[in-house]
Amino acid sequence: MNKIVLNLGLLVFFLSVIFYSQQGLMIEDVLLRSFILFFVVTLLLGIIVLAFIKAINKTAISKGKNLNLNENIVGSKENE
Repeated sequence: MNKIVLNLGLLVFFLSVIFYSQQGLMIEDVLLRSFILFFVVTLLLGIIVLAFIKAINKTAISKGKNLNLNENIVGSKENE
């Protein structure tokens, strides 16, 4: 998942380099703005992915508790 976030951040970086260079800015300004945009986008995507994974894990744990898996194991009942 981290590779996907990083690749999307790099895509935004290179697209912003192209976009800002088309506006005729100096190369330092182009790189600085692109890096700031890369950092912000990568950070936000990382936070979104972490929240998404946490929500999936929380749902899976709550469903696992509702299944009551101990009753389905052979030999766990009193008469077996």
